[in-house]
Amino acid sequence: MFNRNAKGEGAVPSSNINIIGNGTTINGDIDCDGDIRIDGQVNGLVSTKAKIVVGPEGEIVGDLICNSADILGKVTGIIKVEDLLFLKGNALIKGDIYTAHFEMEPTAKFNGRCYMEPAEAPIDNKENKNGRSRVTEVQEETV
Repeated sequence: MFNRNAKGEGAVPSSNINIIGNGTTINGDIDCDGDIRIDGQVNGLVSTKAKIVVGPEGEIVGDLICNSADILGKVTGIIKVEDLLFLKGNALIKGDIYTAHFEMEPTAKFNGRCYMEPAEAPIDNKENKNGRSRVTEVQEETV
């Protein structure tokens, strides 16, 4: 899991995997290049160029942008996945999905619209012209 750097000093991670553990809450945006697993709670935008896994206890209240995603927990917000979005187990999605490929197990729940054109996703971190965030609107629409 850890390798010595070129000078033989200290240990450096051999992979770029980020983990938000159960019991951890992050209020703010996350932007990373590697895979990320969320078993805690994130209130904000989660963005990566790789894969996102939301564990069974994980929850995101905010938009999600990634290359691929496996979701077993809860997401309230707009989801933009360039390749495959897979909703597993007791996943609960409240918001619109923009993805190229979509797979959903029978036990997962999805309340929103699905667009099979990820490039058209209207994700940004700004408020709309009404002064309300898109996540707030998604929450109100699905209640």
